[in-house]
Amino acid sequence: MSDTATKTVTKSRPVFRNINAFTDLPSYRLPVAGWISILHRISGFVMFLLLPFVVWMFDKSLTSEISYDEFTNVFVAGCGYAPAWFVKLVTLGLLWSYLHHFTAGVRHLWMDATHSVSKEQGRSSAVATLAISLLLTVLLGAKLFGLY
Repeated sequence: MSDTATKTVTKSRPVFRNINAFTDLPSYRLPVAGWISILHRISGFVMFLLLPFVVWMFDKSLTSEISYDEFTNVFVAGCGYAPAWFVKLVTLGLLWSYLHHFTAGVRHLWMDATHSVSKEQGRSSAVATLAISLLLTVLLGAKLFGLY
C-alpha cells in the first residue's frame, strides 16, 4: 500500500460560531423582515404587559355612565400620580403594539395562504407591514392627542 492512499485530504470547511452580543451585534446587519419579526415579538410582549390596563379601560368604559365619565376624565386630568399625557402615551404604546401585531399577523397569514416565500416578497411585505402599522399608529395617535 502506498503512502498516498493512506493520507487523508483535508478540506477547509466554513466555521460556524455563536454571535457575541458585544462584538458582533453592533456590526451585524439584520434584514427588514428580521426587524419586523423582532418587533412582532416585542409588540406581543407589550400587549401582555398592558393587559391589566386594557381590562381596566374595558371595565371603566362599560360599567355605567358615571364610570365612563371617569374613564374619559383620565385622558384629560390624569389618574392619581399619572398625568394625562402619560396615560395617553401608554395608550399610544398599546395602540402601536396592537396595530403592529395585527398587521404582522396578517402578513404571516397572507404568506401562508399564497405560499410565497421569496426574498423580494418577504422584504416588500415587511416594509409594507412597518409602513401600515406606523401610519395607522400616527393617525390614531393624532386622534388620541386631539389633533383632529
